[in-house]
Amino acid sequence: MNTLKTYILLAGLMALFGGAGYLLGGPAGMIMALILGAVMNALAYWNADKMVLAMYGAQPVKSGRLVEIVAELADRANLPMPKVYMIETDQPNAFATGRNPSHAAVAVTRGIMNLLNEHELRGVLAHELTHVKNRDTLTMTITATLAGALSTLANFAMFFGGAGRRERGAGPIATLLMILLAPIAAMLVQLAISRTREYEADRGGAEISGDPLALADALKKIEAAAGQTPNIVAEHHPATAHMFIINPLSGRTMDHLFSTHPNTQNRVLALREMFYKLPGSSYKNPGGRYAV
Repeated sequence: MNTLKTYILLAGLMALFGGAGYLLGGPAGMIMALILGAVMNALAYWNADKMVLAMYGAQPVKSGRLVEIVAELADRANLPMPKVYMIETDQPNAFATGRNPSHAAVAVTRGIMNLLNEHELRGVLAHELTHVKNRDTLTMTITATLAGALSTLANFAMFFGGAGRRERGAGPIATLLMILLAPIAAMLVQLAISRTREYEADRGGAEISGDPLALADALKKIEAAAGQTPNIVAEHHPATAHMFIINPLSGRTMDHLFSTHPNTQNRVLALREMFYKLPGSSYKNPGGRYAV
């Protein structure tokens, strides 16, 4: 299903590239845009993970407790050891990337390392490893990269949108359409990534870590802190927002209608319900947490 979804998204983005090229330069522009789209498709498949990691300035982490936790959880999930990266931003967040489990990476921010305790961090890392195991990462990284390329095409239109005016007499209209097209296309890409994948990753992360409530606590902490701490790179590249465990964008005006993430409270409730169904869960303390 994820493979089919990827092909559909790639075809849709190719169509947008072609339409944008036609608006900017007629038939010749459409051909050039389709060639650009084909090149971007190939680059995205093989290098999207590197592009996204570079975009966020992620640095590899070779040793330390973070790497040890990822290695332990990857072993429990029966996954190859992914590469581990650190992003130097105060906003607490995390994402996984890579075209398959053998070429995967998990990136966390400095903010999440400072915010969460080890139990909560394990839950978050297990969530991201579930994305790797379910092969969500291919779809997530390709769509983020191609949506970003489409935005670049829109910026190009701002400066060269009148190039085909003599041929069609619609230069200003084409420019305006392109400027509007990029954010709409990015929004559609985000919507195309089903929100159910986050519930599945929460469930899988809880199973891998063995601690549903720790992941629930982590989600609450991350959402509260992320809303107060901007992620500048994410704000400039909103098409990558769907990759993170919690929406990294500070502007939430359209959040309920066009959000790529389920409501955090609903995710927390689902994790708590999962915990109550676990064998031995009857020994919860009055505060709702249990001893680990």
